[in-house]
Amino acid sequence: MAEISASLVVRLRQLSGQGMMDCKKALEESGGDIEKAMDILRKKGLATLSKRAEKETSEGLVVSKISEDGRQAAIASLCSETDFVARSDAFKAAAKTLADYALACANDEGAESIVKTSLGGKSFNDVLTEVVSKTGEKIQVGEYAKFRLGGPGLISTYIHFNDKVGTMVQVDTDSDAVASSPTMKQAAFDVAMHIAATKPLAIDKEGVDQQTIEREKAIYAEQVQGKPAQIVEKIVEGKMKKFYEENCLLEQPFVKDDSKTVGQVLSGAAKECGGQAKIVRFVRFAVG
Repeated sequence: MAEISASLVVRLRQLSGQGMMDCKKALEESGGDIEKAMDILRKKGLATLSKRAEKETSEGLVVSKISEDGRQAAIASLCSETDFVARSDAFKAAAKTLADYALACANDEGAESIVKTSLGGKSFNDVLTEVVSKTGEKIQVGEYAKFRLGGPGLISTYIHFNDKVGTMVQVDTDSDAVASSPTMKQAAFDVAMHIAATKPLAIDKEGVDQQTIEREKAIYAEQVQGKPAQIVEKIVEGKMKKFYEENCLLEQPFVKDDSKTVGQVLSGAAKECGGQAKIVRFVRFAVG
């Protein structure tokens, strides 16, 4: 067996980011060949990923990125088995890289799309393999979404201070001047933050799934069974009004000023800018 120098081990460690002992073993197995040793470490990562395929990945981080021109934005979550790994330097570096891959991804949704995306000749699957090898845990892309503006408007993102909750909202406006105003940018950011706090189900009641509506109505009707049909209908109608106020974004009381709804805050900001604005879509991702 060729004698492996300490300097060679250090060099491989710098290239791979792996532990000293793993690097030494890989070099011993490769006869001191750096490239072969790198392949050995990569195979180790793939083997670990395969071995832990059934493990649950409920921890992680949420990341986002907006293009320089503001016309595109992406948000994604990178998931791990434990919060300990999610807070490691290797995982954080991979999550930061994920934001770049998410923005570069050709498709607007689907975690598998990011995994196949390449930057600089390296796919995100390669990045995953490397970080799995370093951490010894199963790591995978959780959720992913990308918004693209088709006309005047802006996209705002918000990542909560713990990096475990993130949102993205698209606001279409009637002009570029309205979209680029500081007032509208602040309003869009505030709405994104609001979404993180309140977990709305839809933009308005038209967007609520019909199955959800029927389920809620059935629950409310069950609570007042035995009363006359007309009374039951009125009570259910009142409870559904409250349900929409609590779960539909535009009808929710604004978290920074509950005397106004989110819809009123947005329309007020647009009016101040001399135009109109409309929320067209949003997403909220959370891990842990």
